[in-house]
Amino acid sequence: MTMKVAVVGGGSTYTPELVDGFARLREMLPIEELWLVDPDGSRLELVSGLSRRIFSRAGHSGKIRTTSSVEEGVSDADVVLLQLRIGGQAARHGDETFPHEACCVGQETTGPGGFAKALRTVPVVLQIAEIIREKAKPNAWIIDFTNPVGIVTRALLQAGHRAVGLCNVAIGFQRRFAALLDADYSNVSLNHVGLNHLTWELGVNLKRDGGSVNVLPRILGEHLEEVAREVQLPPALLSLQQAVPSYYLRYFYVHDEVLRDQLSQPSRAQAVMEVEDALLRKYADPALDIKPEELSLRGGAFYSEAAVDLMSSLISGRGDVQVVNVRNDGTLPFLPDDHVIEVPAVIQSGGLAVPPIGTLPEEIAGLISHVASYERLALDAALHGGRERVLKAMLAHPLVGQFDKAEKLTDALLAANREHLAWAR
Repeated sequence: MTMKVAVVGGGSTYTPELVDGFARLREMLPIEELWLVDPDGSRLELVSGLSRRIFSRAGHSGKIRTTSSVEEGVSDADVVLLQLRIGGQAARHGDETFPHEACCVGQETTGPGGFAKALRTVPVVLQIAEIIREKAKPNAWIIDFTNPVGIVTRALLQAGHRAVGLCNVAIGFQRRFAALLDADYSNVSLNHVGLNHLTWELGVNLKRDGGSVNVLPRILGEHLEEVAREVQLPPALLSLQQAVPSYYLRYFYVHDEVLRDQLSQPSRAQAVMEVEDALLRKYADPALDIKPEELSLRGGAFYSEAAVDLMSSLISGRGDVQVVNVRNDGTLPFLPDDHVIEVPAVIQSGGLAVPPIGTLPEEIAGLISHVASYERLALDAALHGGRERVLKAMLAHPLVGQFDKAEKLTDALLAANREHLAWAR
């Protein structure tokens, strides 16, 4: 079977990471046509040139095509992957700095900055999704890698699209734990639970003698300091929870420490802009036919493996278990059914099935519930606009919580994003 894959946002410097995965794992995913869609023609030329050379080096027979037209790119596609950044790194820099005006951390996927990104992104993604509905194959899947993944995926599902959200946090933990255990990563699975960028590893299961054993206590016993350092959280917190929170929990659990660090150094967006400039210069070299080492500085580790695994299973229906963003549908009973959660799911061509998850610790369930309430208000604001909706969502976020702070952040958000919000101009 052959297939057509479209990547909307294909001019991203991430794309060679994805293409490298397509080239290495082509037996899993027989791509005949890969369409890169992006309005930035100059970036698209550089990224597609390297992508074609990667395919050629690997002996991949697939054709890589480019276009600025979403309609052309997604026409008859089997899978469409969304990796957009509305406003580019300049908007990201705003997301990472305007919250500082109210002594709040600035981050592009959570807190006030993540909210700003959701407001910019959801309307554009829904417009693209309608084109996909009209032009792609009738059963085409939309894979959303666009942040904030949970909110964007819920917007897609709520509008009736065949969509699933993807993040590379879980696969990163799987590979890291496998290295600590000196085990093949295929023998390691995770009890991964939460919302996108608000997740915990509650168990690490290692296949052994035809079964599996939870080795998380062993990891926390033998590698506590190392794991805590990697997620930048206190070892005592991991011991207390008997879990490994994702890196993104540091914005909640050590907020003031993170804020102090942010105020003393350039934003992540500024660092990424420098990395991207260097990458694009590399991509322009006609002799380069592999993804450069510098791409690891851009982020997105194991993104290609996660994407290839997910696409392959969605098309073939092999029924393996992967961590994705899906409808709750009773999995976490304290959340509405239509909320989107990030958990292991059985991946089938006809849909996704989530195995039962046990009762969560109260302090974890409480934070998930709180952030989920904010996410619902944030999506309402993204869909319908209005300062009052923005203010309600801002006030609901656990990193804000105070009315005067919420008002200040709302006005700062709107001032920084007016050009991207039609209703706010």
